[in-house]
Amino acid sequence: MKQTAIVTGASTGLGKAMAQLFLEKGYNVVINSVNEKNLQQAVQELGNPVNLKAIAGDIGQKETGEKLVQAAIQHFGKLDVLINNAGQFAPKPFLDVEEQDLDRYLTTNYKGTFYTTQAAIREMLKNGGGSIINIGSVLVDHAIGGFPATAPISSKAAIHALTRQLAAEFGKQNIRVNTIAAGIIRTPLQAKTGVSDADSLAGLHLLHRIGEPSDIAELAYMLATSNFITGETINIDGGHVAGHHFA
Repeated sequence: MKQTAIVTGASTGLGKAMAQLFLEKGYNVVINSVNEKNLQQAVQELGNPVNLKAIAGDIGQKETGEKLVQAAIQHFGKLDVLINNAGQFAPKPFLDVEEQDLDRYLTTNYKGTFYTTQAAIREMLKNGGGSIINIGSVLVDHAIGGFPATAPISSKAAIHALTRQLAAEFGKQNIRVNTIAAGIIRTPLQAKTGVSDADSLAGLHLLHRIGEPSDIAELAYMLATSNFITGETINIDGGHVAGHHFA
C-alpha cells in the first residue's frame, strides 16, 4: 500500500513544493489551505492526480486537522506522514503587539500544529508508527536586531519545544517527530512581510544565497523516510546560524 502524507498550508510556497515532491515519490497526499480558491489552483498546478485530495479549512480550528486525518483514512486507508506547514508570520515591534496579534499566531501556528498532530498520532498508533514534520524558524535561536517579530517567533518556539516532547512521549511507538527550522526561502511569504527583493537578504547566509522551496521539500522527504531521526530541529538556512561574513 502506498504511503500517505498530509501537508497543511499547501496552496503555495513551501507546502506546495513538499506536496509536489511527495506526489512524485509515489505518495498519496492530502493538502490543505484556508483559501479554497488558492487550494483548487494548487490542485490544478499539481496535475490533479488521483492520489491527491484537497481539504479547505482554517488549521487553527481543531476540527480542520481532524477532517484532514479523516480524509487520509477515507480515501487512502492510512496516514504515515504529517507535515505541519501552515502558519502566519509578520514582523511587528514588541511594544506594538496587541492581544489579537498574539492570539492569531498562537491559534494558527501553535494550536494548529498541536491539534492536527494530536489527530494524526491517534491514527499512527494504529499503524505501528509514522513521521511528524513541523516547520519552525532559525530565528527561534538566532534573533536579528532590527527585525522585531516576537509574537510569531514565540509561537514557533513553542513548536520547537513540542517537537522534543512528542518525540519522547511516542518514541517507543515508532513515531518520529522533527522540526525543520528554515532560513530565508523564496516564497510568497517574503512579499507578505514587506520584502520586495528576497535575494537582497542573501548576505545573511554563508552561502550568499537564499533557499528555494525544493530545499525544504527534499529535507522533509528525507525526514519522512528516515527510521532513526527523531526529536531534532534541523536548520536549513545556508549557514545563517553557523556564522556570518565579515563585510
